[in-house]
Amino acid sequence: MWGADLLARKNDKNLLVQWKHLLVPLVPVTVLLLGLIMLGGDLGTTVILTAILFGLLWLAGAPTRLFTGVLAGAGALGALAIATSPNRMGRLHCIAATDPANGCWQAVHGIYALASGGWFGSGLGASVEKWGELPEPHTDFIFAVTGEELGLAGTLSVLALFAALGYAGIRVASRTEDPFVRFAAGGVTTWITVQAVINIGAVLGLLPIAGVPLPLFSYGGSALLPTMFAIGLLISFARNEPAARAALAVRGHNNPLTGAVRRTMRRRARRRPSGER
Repeated sequence: MWGADLLARKNDKNLLVQWKHLLVPLVPVTVLLLGLIMLGGDLGTTVILTAILFGLLWLAGAPTRLFTGVLAGAGALGALAIATSPNRMGRLHCIAATDPANGCWQAVHGIYALASGGWFGSGLGASVEKWGELPEPHTDFIFAVTGEELGLAGTLSVLALFAALGYAGIRVASRTEDPFVRFAAGGVTTWITVQAVINIGAVLGLLPIAGVPLPLFSYGGSALLPTMFAIGLLISFARNEPAARAALAVRGHNNPLTGAVRRTMRRRARRRPSGER
């Protein structure tokens, strides 16, 4: 929200054509936030916040060389953070692991859960892996439990829902004429889609386990509330889209309940004495 407001105000003053206004103070403040998050040892959230920064820079029209430079710097810092932590190196080695030994128990049992689901799964609540074999089945690895209980059909449904949400966010960002709405909608869409990709990629063994929940799907808490807030922003932005406003106006005009309320208000207005109006 802060980044979207900052870039929108600079866009109104035609300052985004200068690279220094693209970077300052957006990048330094983001780096400060990333440093505070890394002090807590949370690399997954750091990656997501970095992706939001890249999304804002992309929407602001950052030149390719500037974008590449920031991306290279972030990649170098990320590689350093992984290389200096045995725990993170261990997670990196568990990509595409097939042996539950050597600290890859969670990754391998996530694959076991997906593999045992078949086309349509074993049924809701019938997962075996979630009862002690698969760590964090209600948060980080809920996608694996979905695959075991609902099968390939269930997992593809979840992917389709996230794809629809991403498409809706891109549509809102691309059709608006308000710079703030464009930056905020693009940032929210980047956040949710990247977090979903990181979580699902880890379950599939394509990415290291980052410890981030699946948005709107994992067990709720401090991660669910800001995600719901972000979705509320997207819905608010979508309602103000010209086509959406026209559709809502037609629907409200044709709604029997709305029409009844409107007629009641008109009758009450006619019954009031002129001095009470």
